[in-house]
Amino acid sequence: MPHSNITPKTRETAKRLRRELTKAEAVMWDMLRDFRPCGGRFRRETPIGPYIADFAWLSARIIVEVDGDSHETAAGRRHDLARNAFLRDQGFKVLRFDNAQVLDGPDYVFITIEKHAAPFLKERAA
Repeated sequence: MPHSNITPKTRETAKRLRRELTKAEAVMWDMLRDFRPCGGRFRRETPIGPYIADFAWLSARIIVEVDGDSHETAAGRRHDLARNAFLRDQGFKVLRFDNAQVLDGPDYVFITIEKHAAPFLKERAA
């Protein structure tokens, strides 16, 4: 009996994506790891139902997406709308940033994520 609703194909795709981070995803991962001392536990390429979240803090129900050019097509936008609806129905807050925002404006991206993560963060130990 399977232990979750994640298909083996989705699991394999997530594993592959963890090995193949884009430059913007690598920058985002470094940024998200800064939340660890305060209790932020983001995971990379996490399967959630039929989808794979770029970064997810499951207990806080926060997903961070880093979008490349494929999200700018009509098909990409339709897929993102359906995906966001599914994830919202599962109780997640989805934060989306495009590659340029992550690479060129990391301060803005960090502050935006911190604002949404703040209710779940603990004070840093001195």
